[in-house]
Amino acid sequence: MTAPNLRVLISDDDPLIREALREVLEAEGDIAVVAVAGDADEAISLAERHSPAVAVLDVRMPGGGGSRAAREILARSPDTRILAFSAYDDLTTVAEMRQAGASEYLAKGAPNAEIVAAVRRVAAA
Repeated sequence: MTAPNLRVLISDDDPLIREALREVLEAEGDIAVVAVAGDADEAISLAERHSPAVAVLDVRMPGGGGSRAAREILARSPDTRILAFSAYDDLTTVAEMRQAGASEYLAKGAPNAEIVAAVRRVAAA
């Protein structure tokens, strides 16, 4: 088994979702969750510290939400790619996250295989 080389940060204000995402991603041999945040400020700080390949960001979380976190992370860790992960998939919310720099947008409730595939796609982009 190869050492994990795809470094991921997870940020969501729901602890159950954070833990579920961590379990799904860490079950993959090539993915390592290097940091977990509960709000935008923590996500920005942890991204700057860990320079993950992918930041999985909840759209609506404390500290200005995923769009603020995405903009700040891209400014401070320009090699990090953003995967928006949200229960909201209306066109306005998706457009807001795309404008903030999200490479891809995934609705919560997506199958685990789709989440893993999206993280890999975003990292490879």
